[in-house]
This record gives sequence, C-alpha cells and structure tokens, in this order.
Amino acid sequence: MPARSKVSESKTARGAGAGTSPRRTAAARSTATAKKAKTPAKTARAPAKTAKTPVKTTKNVAKKAKGALGGAEAIAEEAKTGAKKATSSAGKASRTTPEASARDRTSAPSAPTAPAPFEETFRKLREAHPDAHCELDHENPFQLLVATVLSAQSTDVMVNQVTPALFARWPDAAALAATEPEEVEQVINRLGMYRQKAKNLVGLARGLVTNHGGAVPRSLSELVALPGVGRKTANVVLGVAFGAPEGVVVDTHVQRITQRLGWSSETTPDKIEQDLMKLVPREQWDLVSHVLIFHGRRICAARKPACVSCPVNRECPSAFQAEQVGRKPPRARNGSPRRGPAGQNATSRGTPRPPS
Repeated sequence: MPARSKVSESKTARGAGAGTSPRRTAAARSTATAKKAKTPAKTARAPAKTAKTPVKTTKNVAKKAKGALGGAEAIAEEAKTGAKKATSSAGKASRTTPEASARDRTSAPSAPTAPAPFEETFRKLREAHPDAHCELDHENPFQLLVATVLSAQSTDVMVNQVTPALFARWPDAAALAATEPEEVEQVINRLGMYRQKAKNLVGLARGLVTNHGGAVPRSLSELVALPGVGRKTANVVLGVAFGAPEGVVVDTHVQRITQRLGWSSETTPDKIEQDLMKLVPREQWDLVSHVLIFHGRRICAARKPACVSCPVNRECPSAFQAEQVGRKPPRARNGSPRRGPAGQNATSRGTPRPPS
C-alpha cells in the first residue's frame, strides 16, 4: 500500500511538472489578473453610458415640452382668434338695425323697389318733427306773400334777415305799390336775383291795390295772376295764412324726399304734386310739406342723408343708398356733365341723362 501511494504522488508531480512550466503559469496568472482588471473598467464605462442616457432623455423631454408649449401657444392663439371672431359676430348681431342695414344695403338696387307706407311713415315723421311749420317770419298774409316771393333761390334764414327792414319801410301793399323797384333793390340786394325780385314785389303790390283793394286773395287762380307768384308760392300762402291750400307745396326738399320714399317716381314738381294730392288726405296737404321740409333740412339732406338716425329708415326703400336719389340732373358745363362725388355723374336715380 505505501508503495502505490508514492508512485501516484510521483506521477502527479510529474504530470504537473510536464504539463505546466513556471513561466507559463506566471503568464496565465497575469492574463487572468488583467482580465479581472478590464472587467471593472467595462463596468465603469457602462454606468457612464447609462449616465449619458438620462441626458439624452432629458433633452428629448425638453424638446417634447417645447413642442407641447408651442402647440399650447398655437391653441391659445387659435382660441384668441376664435374669441375675436365670436366678439365680432356678437357685435354684428347686437348692432342696431340701421347700422346693420347700412352694410347690407350697399349692394341693393339703386332705385326704390316699393314705396314706403304713407300712414305709418308720415306718423313717424310728424313725431320726429312736431314743430314743423313755415319758417318765414311774418305777421300777416301780405308779409307772408312778400317773404315767399323773396325765398326763391334763397334760404329762409337770409330772407328773415332782409324782411324786417323791408316791412318797416313798406308795411302794406299800398306803401309798396307807391315805390319804385330801384328803392326795393337797395334793401334786398343781399338775396339772389334781387333786381327781378324787387320788380316782382312792386308789381304784385300794385296788382293787390288795383284788383283786390290791397288784400291778399284767397284763391289759387287769383294769386298766380300776380307778378312773381307761382303755384308753390300761392299754396304756401293759402295753407299757412288761410288754412285752405289747393295743392301740396313741392320745393326741392319735398321733391327729393318724396322720390326717396317712393311716393312718386316723377321728376317735375307739378307731377309730384299730383301724386301727393292723391296719396295724402286733403286736410294734411299743408302739414305734409312742412314736415318733409323739416326732415330734408335736418336729416334727409341732398348730399349726405343721415340714414342711420332717420326715424323712417325701416320704411324708406332708399335708406342707406339715398345719396343720388332725388338729386337734380347734371348741368352741361363746357360740353361736360356735372360730376358728382367720387367722380360719379350727379344724376337723379331713375332720371335719364339729357342728351349731349
């Protein structure tokens, strides 16, 4: 038994000695140690890579956050725009009817399509102008007749500045009939066509003295027979002084507004008067002219009608497009028609242009 043990130990020692040299053993140990040393290095690099990953992730998150912020800003801007549109729509919806109509009717037909209903429209006009009356200052029918003759191609304001001196010097028909036109001219020379008017005043005064005993007649036919007295002047006197007009006074305001309201499609005063006499009850013939004149002077002006503040803009078929309706036709000047606003011909709507 002991002999075998020695043999085994010697074989083991021999095998160990034969298979592994001291140098190789040392090298193997060095390699193993180096491998062990590299392993921590790799492990150290791994946390570094792991450390870079959160940085990239943070950048990505930042980019996403920035994108989200931009999206939020875009949404906010969109919401703001929507709010503006909503406000604008609400403003349009809450706008008063006249203001809304001002935009809606700009592309409407140029001529009235249907007349305004007379009774309701005239009622509103009377309520808007309760003080409508003849604005020529006078104290009796003679003074009214004289003032009305002077008002042709002149304003009531200018006439009222002239008549006090005129009536102080010639208070009645007899006094005026005894003077000469040249003396009257000196008193009324601030008015247009004063020479012709002076001649007419002296002529009508003499006619009153000769044919009517110095009194103003109460019939249309007798009045229009006097110098300088036409149908319009006669109806002013008959309506204001005696309360018995034989027609409707159609001056430039009445003509313009009647056409704008669609109450007449005619363009001459005598034909417009006939239309109004059929439309308006006789007891209102005098009043309707005063109301329309007040309305024309204060609201429905020729060039810039104040349709927004007009009490009958709902009834008026020309509302917000009325500037050229009822205007006078163009006058030829050096072979060219008169030009209106913005280079447009100043023609009346529905009135044919005169041949050139």
